[in-house]
Amino acid sequence: MLQDKDLESKVSRLWIPNDGSRWNPDVIVIGGGVAGLSAALHLAERGLHPLILEADEQFIGGRLAGGETVEVGGTSFRLEHGVHGIWSQYRNLQAMLARHNLRPVFVPAREENWIHKDGSFLGMAPVGSAIRRSFIPPPFHYLQLFLRRKFLWMLDLRDWPSLFNVWSGLIMAVGIDPFAENQPMEGITLGDMTKKWSPALKSFFLGLARNGLSSHPDEVSISGFIAFLRFYTLLRRDAWMFSYLPEEGGTSVCEPLAARVNELGGRIRFGSRAKRIVQEGDVWQVTWDTSQGEESACATQVILAVDPNNAKKILTESFGAEVDKLFFPRALSNAVIRLWFDAQPRPTAEAGIFTGDFTVHNYFWLDRLYNPFRRWAREMGGSALEVHVYGPPETLAQPDAALIAQAITDVQQAWPELRGHRIGQHLQRNPETHTLPAVGPKEKHLGIETPWTNLFCAGDWVRHPAPAFFLERACLTGIEAANAVFSARGLQPWRLMEYLPAEPFVAWIEGLMRKGRKKRKSGR
Repeated sequence: MLQDKDLESKVSRLWIPNDGSRWNPDVIVIGGGVAGLSAALHLAERGLHPLILEADEQFIGGRLAGGETVEVGGTSFRLEHGVHGIWSQYRNLQAMLARHNLRPVFVPAREENWIHKDGSFLGMAPVGSAIRRSFIPPPFHYLQLFLRRKFLWMLDLRDWPSLFNVWSGLIMAVGIDPFAENQPMEGITLGDMTKKWSPALKSFFLGLARNGLSSHPDEVSISGFIAFLRFYTLLRRDAWMFSYLPEEGGTSVCEPLAARVNELGGRIRFGSRAKRIVQEGDVWQVTWDTSQGEESACATQVILAVDPNNAKKILTESFGAEVDKLFFPRALSNAVIRLWFDAQPRPTAEAGIFTGDFTVHNYFWLDRLYNPFRRWAREMGGSALEVHVYGPPETLAQPDAALIAQAITDVQQAWPELRGHRIGQHLQRNPETHTLPAVGPKEKHLGIETPWTNLFCAGDWVRHPAPAFFLERACLTGIEAANAVFSARGLQPWRLMEYLPAEPFVAWIEGLMRKGRKKRKSGR
């Protein structure tokens, strides 16, 4: 593995010196992902001095962090946890970056393909532009897909009789806002909702949400699926508009954010895995492990900004059995496989989803998205593809060689012209930090405020009435956690950006459905 010297320099400037000197933080932020960085930045902008504890030895940013470098054909490529989209509704994340002049020039998404395989049938249809540029208002904008010949070719006789069930499910999602209405819908799964859907249409809608709802339908909370669908595509056509970062996430977003926190008086401690939080009088003592042993520091407020698995682990170590009654969404692992070729595929969309009889779930042509890959492709005439595998667990449990072989087979079935042109491959296994969206009962699902005074939570799993997901939810809850600190200290909070409302026609339908539910409820 090669190391990025510029990265090493950045990291060294962010370490707290191990020279015995004491530095007393105002707030301790556990976790240096987007949630932790957002919280720390907003705290530092108000004049407080946060300390971020980051478990990773080198890289800041959590699931958006940069990573190791690999060499293919004499060229070094820096890797990350996987391609991320910056969606049009990521308003607080984009505003934060813009305010500090850190917003990179994004690469707009142009088209996404749906690639479906069922036995001997394999079809490919462009779907992304049809959804976001439909002339039909939501929630019926998906009908634009049925005006495309290639999409119709993907369907068979089993799909048409089930259309009513598909539309019934989508209309149901219009009338329910799981976050705002406190609707956990416990015991009901995505499998229940889609039981009567046809195989192809079921695969298509699950594929649209695959990177967020990366589990078997019988294990996916229906509340999480509905909330996901509403935020990303159901209520607005332009909600499906998104862009890509021009460089890997750590390089273009997280490291500049970390440097800005440092400039404003915050500090970041790498290689520091938090273990427990103990209240001592009016302050919290946070203890963490390092390569040199156990260390600790005290602060009046603590923000827990880690993934749900680690949050539960730290809280259980700190507070014992009382944590058992709380709800934590599941966190899942995934695999990212990158393939390099010395040839270009036929003209195709830069990204898309795989469904049906494939092992991989989505793909991105890196040489059409990331600047380093673009430069390499121009010079060498090659191409580079990233595919993601989200499960099931038995698939991810396979040896690396078997998983790579299956991915290569899938890619060559979709682009047979690339057979014999592969010049490199790399498999990266990401740990169980990818949140499976779910809405737990309000009294059990941790929000910004916790049962413990001056201990706050932030992250894409934290309960909040806003509809946001993933990077945007991490940023939003990070800001809200900082606001909770300000409230405790009598300081002015930061104002949040509001999300664009539903388009008029679907908003009217939503209003009618809510009135009907309210009327039925009052009549019981």
